[in-house]
Amino acid sequence: MTEWTERELQQWCNEASERTFVYFYTPFCGTCRVAERMLQVILTIKPTLPIVKCNINYCPQVAQNWQIESVPCLVDVEAQSVSRKRYRMQDVNELLAWFQSGTD
Repeated sequence: MTEWTERELQQWCNEASERTFVYFYTPFCGTCRVAERMLQVILTIKPTLPIVKCNINYCPQVAQNWQIESVPCLVDVEAQSVSRKRYRMQDVNELLAWFQSGTD
């Protein structure tokens, strides 16, 4: 999973048209670490899934604009706008179903 800076994320938002999932986290959040492990499993199952991660501490403008309320947070971005967010990372199967419901 590639890590993007706020500048890279903003640049992508201004130029891209394809769907991408952005995972917001903080490095000292235990729940974020568990969620990231689940995302790594999902990427093993679906290696072409477009997921990037951003440390929310270094993305204050995007976090404010997208109204990120807490971490961990997955944001589904399509056509340069937020289509949905997910804060609950219960298990791999549930997350995989969430990704598939947005890409089918």
